Amino acid sequence: MAAAAAALAAAEPPPTMPQAAGAGGPAARRDFYWLRSFLAGGVFSALRAVPQKEGYLGLYKGNGAMMIRIFPYGAIQFMAFEHYKTLITTKLGVSGHVHRLMAGSMAGMTAVICTYPLDMVRVRLAFQVKGEHTYTGIIHAFKTIYAKEGGFLGFYRGLMPTILGMAPYAGVSFFTFGTLKSVGLSHAPTLLGRPSSDNPNVLVLKTHINLLCGGVAGAIAQTISYPFDVTRRRMQLGTVLPEFEKCLTMRETMKYVYGHHGIRKGLYRGLSLNYIRCVPSQAVAFTTYELMKQFFHLN
Repeated sequence: MAAAAAALAAAEPPPTMPQAAGAGGPAARRDFYWLRSFLAGGVFSALRAVPQKEGYLGLYKGNGAMMIRIFPYGAIQFMAFEHYKTLITTKLGVSGHVHRLMAGSMAGMTAVICTYPLDMVRVRLAFQVKGEHTYTGIIHAFKTIYAKEGGFLGFYRGLMPTILGMAPYAGVSFFTFGTLKSVGLSHAPTLLGRPSSDNPNVLVLKTHINLLCGGVAGAIAQTISYPFDVTRRRMQLGTVLPEFEKCLTMRETMKYVYGHHGIRKGLYRGLSLNYIRCVPSQAVAFTTYELMKQFFHLN
């Protein structure tokens, strides 16, 4: 991180225009530079270290399990969201922005429970160091975890922090995207929207606006739920970590991480790199879903 920060400092161009005192003054520039250094340093150090040690294919460890998991996860989440949204509106009489938050949280938890074993295997495969592989592939990882870590329950280690993290993540994500969409189409329908291809009477967001709203939703949701994500990963790794006996429960794990590493280097460690994965991922997910709704005439 120090090297990346130094490189940024050396490349920092001098200001071309004088700044007024206040929000745009020297203090604000220093804070902004610190933020840029923090984000760039954390990202670049990880992207540099992994290829040096394991080659560029090391950046794709666990990707097979991720690809197998992502289709059922996305399908279940979006299908469940629409189902829960209708259920909450008709049975509970809740509508407006709140029902998106509730339905999104429930949909996220449903998808997680259904696909969690694949996520467990993905994390285990991704954590392996070159030359010290415990698992030879997805099938071998499934067999080993089942045989050595308590059978079927071994695949659900860390489920509780995952559910607790997914509830705000999915809820805030669907809530933010839905709110941005409805507000945008209400206030600037011509600028931001267009008629749906399957129903001209329904307005939908333009594709680039969809991507923007999805990315913003993903960034906000990820920031709120990230400490639970860190806790989940530590619990999923289980016996792979030397301190696993101190991380058997969610409370113990969060206490250990906070006590030994603090907030920035513990509970929020790797957040900047996760933004690079999460923001485009959510942007594409929401945009694809909106396009597929038109393709299957769901509007």
